[in-house]
Amino acid sequence: MVSLVVAIHVIICIVLCIVILLQQGKGAEVGAVFGGSSQTVFGASGAGNALTKATAGLAVAFFATAIFLAYASARRVTGSIFEGPFSSAPSSVMHSKQVPRSAQPAAPAAPGGAATPGKTK
Repeated sequence: MVSLVVAIHVIICIVLCIVILLQQGKGAEVGAVFGGSSQTVFGASGAGNALTKATAGLAVAFFATAIFLAYASARRVTGSIFEGPFSSAPSSVMHSKQVPRSAQPAAPAAPGGAATPGKTK
């Protein structure tokens, strides 16, 4: 379903770009867009209205597919990229706490009751 919507979204993007580029600029004649043949294709004033309506419709479709794709991608996220079938370490190792060296217990006392080395009795 998502791949179908992605394909439709890409087609809408391409057609929307073409329709926007076909629209007349400010101060340009309609004949400049179509090379003078616009009178037979859209009529005297129909080119602006048809392209404007097409742009509006394609924009609505573009935003609808974009919102659907954003919603669908948010629902598919279920875990971390570090957990999965290709992970090299088991999850118990990845979540274990590592104790820093300063927090490790001191070495056991030497046999015979000697305190610390370097200290004389």
